[in-house]
Amino acid sequence: MQRPFLSIIIPAYNEENRLPDSLEKIRAFLHEQPYRAEVLVVENGSTDDTSGVVQRFGATVDPSEPFNIRLLHSAQGKGAAVKTGMLVGEGDYLFICDADLSMPIEEVQKFLPPQTDLDQYDLAIASREIAGAVRYGEPFYRHLMGRVFNFVVRTLIIPGIEDTQCGFKCFTREAAQQIFPYQTINGWGFDPEVLYIARLRGLRVLEVPINWYYMTESRVNPIRDTINMLREVLRIRRNGQRGIYHRVRDAISSEAVAD
Repeated sequence: MQRPFLSIIIPAYNEENRLPDSLEKIRAFLHEQPYRAEVLVVENGSTDDTSGVVQRFGATVDPSEPFNIRLLHSAQGKGAAVKTGMLVGEGDYLFICDADLSMPIEEVQKFLPPQTDLDQYDLAIASREIAGAVRYGEPFYRHLMGRVFNFVVRTLIIPGIEDTQCGFKCFTREAAQQIFPYQTINGWGFDPEVLYIARLRGLRVLEVPINWYYMTESRVNPIRDTINMLREVLRIRRNGQRGIYHRVRDAISSEAVAD
């Protein structure tokens, strides 16, 4: 089978309620596109029926449809799920997509040729902060906490990027292969880590303004996860100083299993 143009990678932890609607929206979107795609849902330690939801949806996908869906399993943590999907994905472009579709799936077009020329950039990341971006429904305290965290990230490890944490990012295949074998963080702090590695590799990063909708069922715990991410930012800084990101990491976690 011809290699897909696009891999959509969805990290999924206890997403049995949100995935059915999101997968149907992704299916409808892909039916309107001129290319083949694959959807990789990476379950990472769920205690609900996330896997069953994906398997049942997969059973409804006809071979004549312009995409296929695969269920993968990884170690716990969003970072572990993303790394697994990125190293298994076969697309020319690999797109991280949050299960809640807080960025409407139609906006994926902004990250792909011809709207974004990835001959000029190696990865394009969604931004809720730059000119042209619009946030809908986000509480002020959540926005403020995000800006404080981003200030720390820009000060300590990644200057010049306004929004490292938005869960929608697109990588060329070549960029993904240069970044994700070196990823060490399994938790929420994986976002600044992969961008830090991209900078070390001299890869070009483009921020893309998006429409973004705050979801009340967000998996992020504002206080606990912010503290953990701050610790991980310091870990990234130490790793960089120690040369950790110049050592080859295992390509795929031994816990990664495909269904």
